[in-house]
Amino acid sequence: MEITSIGVNTDTEAQKNNPLRDEFLRLFVTQLRYQDPLSPLDSKDMTAQLAQFSSLEQLQYIKMQLADLLLFQNSLQNTLTVSLIGREVSVEGDTISLDVSKEIRFRLSAPAEKVKIQIYDSSGNLVREVNLGRCSEGENTYTWDGYDNSGNPLPDGLYRFSVEAYDQEGSTVEVQTFKTARVTAVTFQDNITYLVLDDGTKVQLNEILSIGGV
Repeated sequence: MEITSIGVNTDTEAQKNNPLRDEFLRLFVTQLRYQDPLSPLDSKDMTAQLAQFSSLEQLQYIKMQLADLLLFQNSLQNTLTVSLIGREVSVEGDTISLDVSKEIRFRLSAPAEKVKIQIYDSSGNLVREVNLGRCSEGENTYTWDGYDNSGNPLPDGLYRFSVEAYDQEGSTVEVQTFKTARVTAVTFQDNITYLVLDDGTKVQLNEILSIGGV
């Protein structure tokens, strides 16, 4: 079975064309040329210098190989990232966009006797407060109707929400909030890859909790 190259330079061509080697050889030859004939360079010192250069050359070669490998890895990552366009991803977050989805999702570390959701507009004003009562441990969802506390419909846009949970003793239950959104684009900024979600937010790859279908 034939094995094809993946783009990482594995031959010795880089070693042959290593400018570090040429520079060392020039210095070494110059040192030999101008050494005192009555007090030539000790063979042990010569061997030590050659050994040091050999180690340095190998480190330089490894550095070049790692750089090639990093370039290949980044290229592969970018290719895989582009394939996420159109897919649904779950990410940790505390925002919701009415024109995309009205579902608020959160995960409780333990059963809660009281759960309260507060929703804020883009200016930080509290527009809706909901008491859910008892919720089970694990993932829970709440579908917001898009109305404020006075029963008035709110305009489409991005809103922020918070979830507070308490057990029977009134102690705080740990809450993780997250959302599911669809990837609409991929952007690259300052050598960092971002996924653009359909609610307008951007997340990095390491923020993805799960990937769904198209």
